[in-house]
Amino acid sequence: MPFDFTLPDLGEGIVEVELRAWLVKEGDRISEHQAVVEVETDKAVVVIPAPRGGIVTRLHRRVDEVVQVGQILMTIAEAVEQVAPRKPSVGIVGSLPEAEDEVPDASPSGVTVMATPLVRKLARERGIDLQGIRGSGPRGSITPEDLERAAPAPRVSPVSATPKTSQVIPIAQDQFGPVERLPLRGVRRAIARNVLAAQQRTAFVTAMEEVDITDLWEMRNREQHEVESRGTHLTFLPFFIKAAQHALHEHPYLNAAIDDAAETIILKKHYHFGIAVETGEGLMVPVIRDVDRKSILELAAEIQELGRKARERTIGREEMLGSSFSISNYGHFGGTFATPIINWPDVAILGCGRIVERPWVYRGAIAIRRILHLSLTFDHRVTDGADAALFLAKVMRYLEDPALLFIESR
Repeated sequence: MPFDFTLPDLGEGIVEVELRAWLVKEGDRISEHQAVVEVETDKAVVVIPAPRGGIVTRLHRRVDEVVQVGQILMTIAEAVEQVAPRKPSVGIVGSLPEAEDEVPDASPSGVTVMATPLVRKLARERGIDLQGIRGSGPRGSITPEDLERAAPAPRVSPVSATPKTSQVIPIAQDQFGPVERLPLRGVRRAIARNVLAAQQRTAFVTAMEEVDITDLWEMRNREQHEVESRGTHLTFLPFFIKAAQHALHEHPYLNAAIDDAAETIILKKHYHFGIAVETGEGLMVPVIRDVDRKSILELAAEIQELGRKARERTIGREEMLGSSFSISNYGHFGGTFATPIINWPDVAILGCGRIVERPWVYRGAIAIRRILHLSLTFDHRVTDGADAALFLAKVMRYLEDPALLFIESR
């Protein structure tokens, strides 16, 4: 019997996905575990394999459609090479069991063509004249492979297998002027849900500070050539991560979560940092695990690799789960001040703004120094402003005096 392949449970509480691309088309013969559809969850792009082989008889969903777990994605019919015929002298070849008898069809020219209904359907769709094809099946019947050899079907692009008919809907005029409507899909849809959930589930407040990182700036510039010779680009983000990790040792309530149902604060004894990465399609937050066990150089290499995978959408879902604290380096894009949104269920996020040259009191005199703006958004249910201020002061101390971090230290 035909098998309806439904969207499986992908774990981690996923209840729906957005269908990004079909990797097969109706009429294709597929094998078990072959990648057949690409979907996007709230975290990453996932390629789903077929649970069994056969012939794809129907694709039930369109590209860009939101599909719920348990809904039918595609119908797969068993591929039968040769089955005992119901009529003594007629063989069966094709993909639909039982009802797929080959039907002999005498054309006006008197030539008899043997083919299953599926083969005839495919031939009509491709504009193929079956009389011109020599069948390789039993009794000269025409198989789907014969059609493919005679007139290969156009390959389906894994990016845009089905036209995106609803991607942009222009509206000539509303009550105020010309507009167009864009569907809230993909990464942007996931961001919208996540930030709304964070705002609704936390009592958030943001503390801000300014810190003189001139010494760090100079040290980073001195080490840049050596680090690049090892194939890694050294940014300021590894230093920000390391400074925050050391400060969290003394302020554990910022490396935590809340179990609302049990009314319990969970103090995390691991240091897994989510780092905000701009992908062009929206913000993603891959996670660097065990930052307390990694050096500045190791962090720099991992940031580079995770950023690449996020931008190329090859990052695995498991690489975006389990953060205990997050950092957003919006200064990389020119931003100075911000109030970053907590990456729930974390309870705090550190935002790092643009480094600017400013007049600054340095050793009792006015000097031009390089100043970094910091913003710490935290959940006021877990800790208070005093703890947040002391945490920021500790971060500032490490950034003002980078020798405390040691470039190779863990």
